Amino acid sequence: MTNEVYENIEDLISNPENPTPLLKLGRINQQPYFELYLKLERYNPLGSIKDRIAIEMLRGAQVNEGQKIIEASSGNTGIALVAFGNLLGIPVEIAVPEAIPEEKKLLLELMGVQELWEASDDLCPAYPGEGARGLVKGIVSSPAYEGRYVNLNQYKNKLNVKAHYENTGPEIWLQTQGEITSFFGGFGTGGTLTGVGKYLKEQNPSVEIIGVEPEDQQHNLPGMKKISDLDPDLVPDIMDISLIDKVVPVSDEDAYQTAIRVARTEGALVGPTTGAILYAALESDIEGVAVVISPDDALKYVSFYKKYLEG
Repeated sequence: MTNEVYENIEDLISNPENPTPLLKLGRINQQPYFELYLKLERYNPLGSIKDRIAIEMLRGAQVNEGQKIIEASSGNTGIALVAFGNLLGIPVEIAVPEAIPEEKKLLLELMGVQELWEASDDLCPAYPGEGARGLVKGIVSSPAYEGRYVNLNQYKNKLNVKAHYENTGPEIWLQTQGEITSFFGGFGTGGTLTGVGKYLKEQNPSVEIIGVEPEDQQHNLPGMKKISDLDPDLVPDIMDISLIDKVVPVSDEDAYQTAIRVARTEGALVGPTTGAILYAALESDIEGVAVVISPDDALKYVSFYKKYLEG
């Protein structure tokens, strides 16, 4: 426990000198041939891995007086952008899929989002012109709103990758003392897998990078994207597929049940995307030291967990 006093929440964002913790999973993991660790990103100040990229993108944005940030998000990036926007005096509007958990919408309202736009769509549609991303694109390009908005676009913004290359990757390397042999992350914007993957492979090219995706295009795993069979033009611009050694699909059922299992065995409250990534690791045929990224916790998804807890 540190005795340090922090000036503001930006100082609480993880970095190699003050990393988010690695939790060894010694109960749910019964395999004798590899050690399995969860990197708990819930310990960032707004409770998710997206805190890292939100502050990078805001700091790198050119926002003039009278302009606002607008961003499409499944919740975590939006929450972080609004919080850090408050800190920096930058107004933020967020477009979300209508289907995200009510908990996330309420948190955005609590943080004082300037406007919460809702799009009736899948949690993560394949086409950038659809859903929340399409809504933002339409708003930014509309003559009625000309010059009013700045779109950070986490799917194209290289600062997304930079945050993970300079922080998340080095943290994992240092925490495992360079012994990591496998890294498991989820396909979303591509920032985590690309940034962490690039850094780890520069340290040791034999480190295996495993990308986890929803089994179906229609899924209930907020923030995740199905990459397989996707037209290359639709893969997020910042995603470097060449870094990925293996792609593992996971069903909603397996993702949620694994998240419930880790809560009941290890006492760790994780989100359903963590459940998906962890399931892929537990079912894999690997040896050595494996790290699973845990993007956030269960508290933003309590309503989503309900049906998996019934009966």
